[in-house]
Amino acid sequence: MIKKKVIILGGGPNRIGQGIEFDYCCCHAAFALREEGIDSIMVNCNPETVSTDYDTSDRLYFEPLTLEDILNIIEVEKPAGVIVQFGGQTPLNLAVPLLKAGVRLLGTSADNIDIAEDRKRFKQMLHKLDLMQPDNGTAFNFQEAKKVAQKIGYPVLVRPSYVLGGRAMEIVYEESTLERFIKEAAEVSGEHPVLIDKFLENAFEVDVDLIGDGQDFVIGGIMEHIEEAGIHSGDSAMVLPPFSLPQKILNKIREATYKMAKELHVVGLMNVQYAVKDGKVYVLEVNPRASRTVPFVSKAIGVPLAKLATKVMLGVKLKETGFTKEIIPKHVAVKESVFPFNRFPGVDIILGPEMKSTGEVMGIDQDFGLAYIKSQIAAGQNLPHKGNIFISVRDKDKKEIIPIAKKLHNLGFQICATSGTAAVLKKNGIEVSVLPKIGEGRPNILDLMKDGRIQMVINTPSGRIPRQDEIKIRSQVISYNIPYTTTISGAQATVNGIEALKKKIFSVKPIQDYHKKSTTKNPKKHGKDKRKNK
Repeated sequence: MIKKKVIILGGGPNRIGQGIEFDYCCCHAAFALREEGIDSIMVNCNPETVSTDYDTSDRLYFEPLTLEDILNIIEVEKPAGVIVQFGGQTPLNLAVPLLKAGVRLLGTSADNIDIAEDRKRFKQMLHKLDLMQPDNGTAFNFQEAKKVAQKIGYPVLVRPSYVLGGRAMEIVYEESTLERFIKEAAEVSGEHPVLIDKFLENAFEVDVDLIGDGQDFVIGGIMEHIEEAGIHSGDSAMVLPPFSLPQKILNKIREATYKMAKELHVVGLMNVQYAVKDGKVYVLEVNPRASRTVPFVSKAIGVPLAKLATKVMLGVKLKETGFTKEIIPKHVAVKESVFPFNRFPGVDIILGPEMKSTGEVMGIDQDFGLAYIKSQIAAGQNLPHKGNIFISVRDKDKKEIIPIAKKLHNLGFQICATSGTAAVLKKNGIEVSVLPKIGEGRPNILDLMKDGRIQMVINTPSGRIPRQDEIKIRSQVISYNIPYTTTISGAQATVNGIEALKKKIFSVKPIQDYHKKSTTKNPKKHGKDKRKNK
């Protein structure tokens, strides 16, 4: 008897914006197909991935992820269907062309994928569901972009359509820089328009992962970003469950997520990104596919979402899997990103809307501070117990740095700062040593870092084009492996972590121990007879 076959499209070469997280999903898809008695055919072209190991799938095509190559493979293999949800944006962009070529796609339909990807259709859907999004528009050139920006007001977020990792994405504060960024974005966007959104300053971002079978939908996890809006979700630290958002906001997020999942008839996985500002919830984007947070959420809640999503695409109902209700863990899980800055001497470490991280780690504990500190240690940031901390922040952050500096002082750290920041701290009763600016006297911050007398740096950028002094400081931080943070929210979390480390016992236990008391049933295995009856 000939076994049924299903093709899984991988993510292609690993690069910033699309990496091992999608490979994890592809592998779990292959494992799920094996459990269901179906041959898995992997299409991927990266020798570094687990999905291209000889024993992961039943058959591997080491080919590029292009329409022509995939159609050739389909012609040879004649599969029962193709899965495009697990390889990130690359295979998702092929959904509509594959459908037009007569290929059967498993999971969410190509038309509903297009609603989420096409700006105009997406806007219409949100209007129909009475959901908010930041004011926005589209443009193909600078003249069109100028009109959109004038209408919605600066600052604006400029980004190409259908790209990975926020490539060529920029926050623009004035018309003088808009032209250059529009040109860069248009080159990347190709035949698609450049997207221009009102940038919500001082907002917080939230990621939601959901699984659905077309009728029933369950939220896998709600993650609150630790960094404020404007930093790519792939670079931002995240915490699950959310640590500061009120229940009222979380309920709005849940309601909006279920509304969109139902409207898009999601079969498989869906990721939604929100911004929260002044008690209002804005939808930033919807990805009807596995997101890079799926491995993190799966490990945090103890449920293999990618494996369940594969079974759902084959016709298994969520009720049959045993996963029917959102799991809110009693522990805290923190996802932190890992950056390659130490490989690039002299590079500025400031984060923004274009993704820079090349990996991620996870910290887990019953306490947020300890979970955060574990994530920092795993990411290579060995936070100090004592010593000197250098603080230099932009004017808009000076008020918010005061309680952070006070806490550091109370924890026994010595604070040093440049004149502007030092004046604010002194005025608020915080003991601080004033350092001369670089080029205005010695010893300055660079000298102290070189002598091993600085144990941590808190430095937020002064503007879109940072001063050379700041770049030198942040570059030297990497050279001497000094822990650092470049955002106020990151500084707050870091200080909470140091406080927890100093006051509480640091312990480690297997992740399985956190899930022992989980009442969720294990995903059931579905035999051939059941599948035939569907």
